[in-house]
Amino acid sequence: MKYIGIFLLWLFLATQTLAQSVAFTGTVIDEHHESLPGAVVQLVPGSWNTTTDENGKFAFLQIQAGEYTLLVSYVGFKTEQQMVRISAGNNHVSIELFHQADLLDEVVIQDNYGIQQKRESSYNSEVVGESYIKQNLGGSLMQSLERLPGVGSIDIGAGQSKPVIRGLSFNRVLVAENGIVHQGQQWGADHGLEIDQFATDRIEVIKGPASLMFGSDAIGGVVDIRQMHVPEKHTLGGVVNLTGKTNNKMGGASVNLTGRSDQLYFDARGTYVNYADFRVPTDVVDVYNYPVHLHNHQLRNTAGRESNLHLNLGIIQKKWSSTLYMSQVYSKSGFFANAHGLEPRQIDEQVYDADDRDVMQPFQEVAHLKFINKTSFYSGKNKWELEWGYQNNFRQEWSDYVSHGYMPPVFPDSLGMSEDLERQFNKNTLSAKGKLVMTKGKHTLTTGFSTEYQHNAISGRSFIIPAYEQLTAGVFLLDKITLTEQWILNGGIRFDLGNLNTKAYHDWFSTPVVQGQDTIWMYLQRAADLQRTFSSTSWAVGANYNGALLSVKANAGKSFRMPTAQELSANGVNYHHFSFEQGDSTLHPEVSYQLDLSAELTFPHWAVQLSPFVNYFPNYIYLNPTPYHDYLYGAGNQVYQYTESEVFRYGGELHLHMHPFHWMKAGVIAEYVYSVQLSGAKKNYTLPFSPPARVLINVTWLPHAFKGLKNNYFSIDYVVTAAQNRIVPPELTTPGHQAINLSAGTAIKWNKQWVEVNLQVRNLLNTKYLNHTSYYRIIGVPEPGINFIVNVSVPFSILGHE
Repeated sequence: MKYIGIFLLWLFLATQTLAQSVAFTGTVIDEHHESLPGAVVQLVPGSWNTTTDENGKFAFLQIQAGEYTLLVSYVGFKTEQQMVRISAGNNHVSIELFHQADLLDEVVIQDNYGIQQKRESSYNSEVVGESYIKQNLGGSLMQSLERLPGVGSIDIGAGQSKPVIRGLSFNRVLVAENGIVHQGQQWGADHGLEIDQFATDRIEVIKGPASLMFGSDAIGGVVDIRQMHVPEKHTLGGVVNLTGKTNNKMGGASVNLTGRSDQLYFDARGTYVNYADFRVPTDVVDVYNYPVHLHNHQLRNTAGRESNLHLNLGIIQKKWSSTLYMSQVYSKSGFFANAHGLEPRQIDEQVYDADDRDVMQPFQEVAHLKFINKTSFYSGKNKWELEWGYQNNFRQEWSDYVSHGYMPPVFPDSLGMSEDLERQFNKNTLSAKGKLVMTKGKHTLTTGFSTEYQHNAISGRSFIIPAYEQLTAGVFLLDKITLTEQWILNGGIRFDLGNLNTKAYHDWFSTPVVQGQDTIWMYLQRAADLQRTFSSTSWAVGANYNGALLSVKANAGKSFRMPTAQELSANGVNYHHFSFEQGDSTLHPEVSYQLDLSAELTFPHWAVQLSPFVNYFPNYIYLNPTPYHDYLYGAGNQVYQYTESEVFRYGGELHLHMHPFHWMKAGVIAEYVYSVQLSGAKKNYTLPFSPPARVLINVTWLPHAFKGLKNNYFSIDYVVTAAQNRIVPPELTTPGHQAINLSAGTAIKWNKQWVEVNLQVRNLLNTKYLNHTSYYRIIGVPEPGINFIVNVSVPFSILGHE
């Protein structure tokens, strides 16, 4: 009761302060005294932000008297920062911004970009920068983003994961890097993202359908990753990132070197990470009713390593800029040896347990090569952007040869490949995008196109999906209408056309087939030639209201997704899930209708945001377990078939954050998703991998800066996850759990540089609990035990500014 009384008193004082608030107005102009419409204006501390109208004017109508820092930014101009004192008198300022052509659109103050997106976009989104990644560094990029409302991951051990947004994943969540859609083998639960989380400057997560901007595969959301660092003129320097984790004895280093002359610049990075088998708080797991004992609580053969190279080359001119992004990401990671294939009892545990850092079979190797170019042109208030990209994703899965069905006992040499190469995928992707942004009066029009060509070749002794070619293209038109300072309307339409051509495949071994009185040995056909053409129209309309205290946004739209090659033509064993998967060549394009709402109430020292959504799929595509079993290729695996069903979903996020004192912050994040199938074989069931409800409570202490120390913080998270009892058989129910995580950090003055140190303790109490969306949940493997994480960033300067 005492704490409730304190909170009510605090709320009363805040209300009284609001009653004494005053107005604060201003004008933003350039060096030629021309008004700048759409400039972002922010007052800190607090969440006061707005944009200038068509005459360059802005107004805050209810501001508490006091001293503030005023930040004003505009694309292509140097950000202005000054102290202002707001009182009951005349509160009007005139802000002059100066052109800085060097910066163009790539240098955007991170906080201002997030604020601008909240104000002007009707999509629900979260924007974070590199400082967030440093403070929340996990084993993979998506594990580092799990703290965001509505965002989760499907984890493959400690080093690989794939994104989950509001319960949707796989090909329903699109990942883009520097404007180009990342194309790996993202259709499998064991296929992680080939992204170096150290090489990220800004990440925007769009929650909900975004096909209007990105096309197919953005039906569930988007993870948009940007590398935006542009060095200052005549500088040469960089940063060294060092990281370590105790749970899997992980050690890693990432070295960044940047430099710039006048118009030319470069940004290079090399990353290496090596980790051992990860530990769980149990000494035995049950693999399909067979108890597997763990050595030192370690999941044998889950070690791995990662090595990445990045090089960005750019040129900046007064009216245009161009950047070439090049990267090579490589990883080698083992699969839990007792959970791959059909004979976990035949694993020689002494051999596997002899070294917790080696990677033995089964394991996967993935190499992702990427070239991206982005070129921008400016003419008055108009902007042209052209982007193209080439990607090669080369993935191999290795395991000991074991004959199933009618496979020969000894693998033949005549096939020209290793008997241990289980599967190989080699995907080449060419992409191109172009758009024109025009501003006239209250309208900001964006029109453009995108096209992509994929060629995916296969090899290996085991078949699951055929080789295929895919060509897609789309055109779009968007309009943002700034009616008043408070009201903004958004709308747009897009048309997409796609063609998918899968190749026929026959077994490399023969199988006896009875025909009448005869038995004929045949090379069975697993996939036929298939050509499908799809087209769809997407649309969206939205509105934003940005008041002094209340901000509201609403967005309604239609999105779509083309069926993938595996959904249409899969016909093989998934050894990771002990299942036999079959596609359906008659599937239709997946369609989604969604309504998103968001309301945020902001006071000087606290704010609350509620973001509900409603989602309807006339034909959701998923893997449906059947009563049948396969005996030709996997000794009795259950058959799963891709099917369509009508699905209804709803849910949302609640975010309360408070800053009652300058030395303390607190917050609550709650998220919930409900899904139900309205038709099909699993009518009234939920969807696979449906995440349970979750609440995160945070308290952060912000000590004063000391001599030689700044940016100090100490934070504690208390995470409560509900039980997940709504499942799709053969999924298992997952009990609820609680966990405590700690983090702390500071910046230390050393040799005229500020060295950042961030510490985390994950699962402080070493709690044994299950993650319903984990890759290993199906065999009851709990989440990693207690884990101490350290991340150190050491900047250095060779030439120029320190």
